[in-house]
Amino acid sequence: MDQRIIDLYDSFTHGGMNRRQFLDRLGELAGSSAAAIALLPLLQNDYARAAIVPPDDARLAMDTVAYDAKGTPVSGYLARPKEKGKRPAVIVIHENRGLNPHIQDIARRIALEGFLALSPDLLSIAGGTPADEDQARDLHTKTDKGAMLIAALAAIPFIKNHAESTGKVGAVGFCYGGGVVNSMATASADLNAGVAYYGAQPPVEQVASIQTPLLLHYGGLDERINAGIPAYEAALKAAGKRFTIHVYPNVNHAFNNDTGNRYDKPAADLAWSRTIAFFKENLGTPGKA
Repeated sequence: MDQRIIDLYDSFTHGGMNRRQFLDRLGELAGSSAAAIALLPLLQNDYARAAIVPPDDARLAMDTVAYDAKGTPVSGYLARPKEKGKRPAVIVIHENRGLNPHIQDIARRIALEGFLALSPDLLSIAGGTPADEDQARDLHTKTDKGAMLIAALAAIPFIKNHAESTGKVGAVGFCYGGGVVNSMATASADLNAGVAYYGAQPPVEQVASIQTPLLLHYGGLDERINAGIPAYEAALKAAGKRFTIHVYPNVNHAFNNDTGNRYDKPAADLAWSRTIAFFKENLGTPGKA
């Protein structure tokens, strides 16, 4: 597929372009409006095809849960090994499309590693994630990001005090969620490990408050997000924080998302192995499902 079309779709999904602008420009690149419409299914995420752990996996227990975030109810997807027992917890923070099947699949993958995995629907504060991907993206754009961060932070005490939790809590986030994990690290001393995939960096003046060890994954071609790496790295070093940065050459933003057109399996597999090892090192080693 023409790289210009892939870049255009990335601007639409992760930038400020609206749907009408995207379709107009796509029509220009594709040659006609009809050709643009025909291309859409090839660009949009295919959740069913990409699911690695099925929603009915017999090794796991899955539930819809709810918790309070300063008076606002937040729903979430909880996945864990079926055999009950105390285990470390990992909060999975979604991209800018809300709590969709791909993020639920990520939670199940983490649960298969033996963790208690909670993915909150941060769009709960605006009525919940719509099933339609475009509607979910639009709702995300309109939803107050400060309130969403409050909802993410409230997930920490909820899962920390869960009956099956050891009290050790980590968080992993992707794209928008990666930025949320960075912000969670600046705001909570109860977060024991943070992994941010191509996430926006927090203001450097907030770095001193971080007590969380961080693992930061970036795509080498992701110029927009990568522009913030030098200042963030310098601030982390100056403040004596524990962190590791990995930049994966020749891959784009969203390289971990195996439902999208920017997925890169070698980089995603390497980053995932590092992520799981990081959580086991900082949260404790759970028994696999």
